Amino acid sequence: MNTPTNATLPGQPHIAYSGDQLHVEGVRLSELAREHGTPLFVYSKAAMLSALAAYQRGFAGRQAQICYAMKANSSLAILQLFAEAGCGFDIVSGGELARVLAAGGDPAKVIFSGVGKTRAEMKQALQVGIACFNVESEAELDVLSDVAVGLGKKAPVSLRVNPNVDPKTHPYISTGLKGNKFGIAHEDALRAYQHAASLPGLKVVGIDCHIGSQITDSTPYLDAMDRVLDLVADVEAAGIPIHHIDFGGGLGINYNGDTPPEADALWAQLLAKLDARGYGQRQLMVEPGRSLVGNAGVCLTEVLYLKPGEQKNFCIIDAAMNDLPRPAMYQAFHQIVPVQPRSGDGVVYDVVGPVCESGDWIGRDRQLLVQAGDVLAVLSAGAYCMSMASNYNTRGRAAEILVDGTKAHLIRQRESAFDTFALEQLV
Repeated sequence: MNTPTNATLPGQPHIAYSGDQLHVEGVRLSELAREHGTPLFVYSKAAMLSALAAYQRGFAGRQAQICYAMKANSSLAILQLFAEAGCGFDIVSGGELARVLAAGGDPAKVIFSGVGKTRAEMKQALQVGIACFNVESEAELDVLSDVAVGLGKKAPVSLRVNPNVDPKTHPYISTGLKGNKFGIAHEDALRAYQHAASLPGLKVVGIDCHIGSQITDSTPYLDAMDRVLDLVADVEAAGIPIHHIDFGGGLGINYNGDTPPEADALWAQLLAKLDARGYGQRQLMVEPGRSLVGNAGVCLTEVLYLKPGEQKNFCIIDAAMNDLPRPAMYQAFHQIVPVQPRSGDGVVYDVVGPVCESGDWIGRDRQLLVQAGDVLAVLSAGAYCMSMASNYNTRGRAAEILVDGTKAHLIRQRESAFDTFALEQLV
């Protein structure tokens, strides 16, 4: 494999080769692998702030709150970074709320989404004073009102409306179609708003829509916006004011030649539509996740063995489906490149991990020139990798590093085998 000197990788402006070494910002990845071991997640601070800046440019001069969808990557140092940059947070559990508070986030900038909030989670969120609950069913409205009344409070609510718009993405991460579990059907939304407005423990403050993830086309957003604005008009005609409009997140990143619109370009289109329909001065909320962190991260992994076969050649690495779940879950593509390239054409391998499952693969049919002991970088690993990692096969979760210029900060220690069973007890 020949890699151009000083080449930037697709979708990775802060991850590039300098000479014969792959760097994240000003730090050699080979040195991080040697010092901290593998598997190892490494994130670029500059890449995350650059992605956030595109949203900030897009909303310049508008009333808008960017709430980071922290399920994409919930490591405390990353939450701290976004909190210090002025972000709120989109959470989906009480545990995520606890992480926001531990990282110094402002609960008054927290949006609580998700279809299965428990009474305990509702109480926790009401007690710290979150900004809004994105409610996803009429049954949830009744329970939330009951919990709020018991606390002597009114819960601020927005209804998540399912607009039945196809986001043209993987079916597992599509959330806005009639067959999805999320949200309230568009045709039922007005009745649900009237019910919410009648409940003693609720205060209607907004409307919410989120149609999916890894969206690379602006058309679904524009279609969903039209349907949401139609509903805003109907709800307000019924005497229920809508103070904010929440358009969710879902903007995709470049995994393999994908060409999603830049956040500022996308919002130029959406804001033009808002202005044309008379809603341009409303309070806006968005909940980006993957687009802020996905291309900012890599996973470093060591080649353990090369195993030639009659039908397939296997490159066996020390990272596995418990570290990088996306390929096994979604058949997702991640580019895989050497940290120190060798010259030559290489061999076609399936890149697989050591977990005892046939689904434990990271990349199929990849041309690599490698030897045992080489370090590979799995790209675009900043989102839905560490946050979905597990201890399957009693494998400790990887360490994490945040790079800031020429400085590398250890933000999560590697788990030991003992850590994985520390809360268990013998009978």
